[in-house]
Amino acid sequence: MLDFDPLYSTPQVAAIEQFIDQHYSLAGPVSCRMLQRGLNDVYLALGSNGERYVFRLSHRRARGPADVKTETAFLTHLSQSGVPVAAPIPTREGSLFIQGQAPEGARQAVLFRAIDGRKPDATDAGDARANGKTLALMHNAAETFQPDGALYRLDLEHLLHRPLARICDSGVVEDAEVRSDLEDIAARTAKAIEAFANLSWTHCHGDCHGFNARINDAGEAVFFDFDDGGSGYLAYDLSVFLWAQTSFGRRSTAMWDAFVDGYRAVRPITPDDFEAAHRFVILRHIWLMGEYASRAQEWGSETVGWIAREANFLRQWETGRCVERLF
Repeated sequence: MLDFDPLYSTPQVAAIEQFIDQHYSLAGPVSCRMLQRGLNDVYLALGSNGERYVFRLSHRRARGPADVKTETAFLTHLSQSGVPVAAPIPTREGSLFIQGQAPEGARQAVLFRAIDGRKPDATDAGDARANGKTLALMHNAAETFQPDGALYRLDLEHLLHRPLARICDSGVVEDAEVRSDLEDIAARTAKAIEAFANLSWTHCHGDCHGFNARINDAGEAVFFDFDDGGSGYLAYDLSVFLWAQTSFGRRSTAMWDAFVDGYRAVRPITPDDFEAAHRFVILRHIWLMGEYASRAQEWGSETVGWIAREANFLRQWETGRCVERLF
């Protein structure tokens, strides 16, 4: 019996190595090192033959349990459709994911073969176009994907209303006027999005900001990190790249233009989807704020204190980029 029940534990590397050896048919023994601790725990795993893998252990999330069943099924569908992605490796029993027990409860795990290639260059238009092309290929393949019991639906409730509630409930934004401002921006944004009559729906990557990819020798962007994905607005999937170019003090849209060019070289974008993508930047930012606010107890209020300052960015974006849809 523990005096302090954990929100989030960090496994010993030896336990991760043992888990992989037990459940996967790799050339063992496997050696691991942690790459990242946070929204997920991510490890580099090396087989005794030199093969490289990435092992991801899902973390608790306010938006609900990790939907690894749909995620891994979608990745397999994309890989079989010729879309460059990091597909999951089956366990010894043939499952695309597995669950293990930690002190805080069950955590889901997936093993991927490591992607060859380099990290994208934030200032390289060719890399931006490659990201746009792969996203378009993904959306084409998504037209024949039929998820079974998906947990996430990237709609206004998931992207806007629940994240806003997490922000307000977390206590991170102490100023009542700022909270009211956020609520007003959210209400106007929801109304503007609902005013679009013909927004496209697809299976989204959910986090295509330009760096969840590696650029291979052929110049393709090979995608990974699909755990924020789900059935949702195509305009939102586009907007994440634009958001990455314009949030947190960034102001350039040149790479967004290249990204759109790459996408349109494979697949057209409807006028409504393109216009709505600018509005969805607000949803993306509020969604991220909600993700961080939901971890205030774990990471500390100082770590997530930046959330209280973000109404300024949302207000400026709304008035500067979306004014024609305000009323």
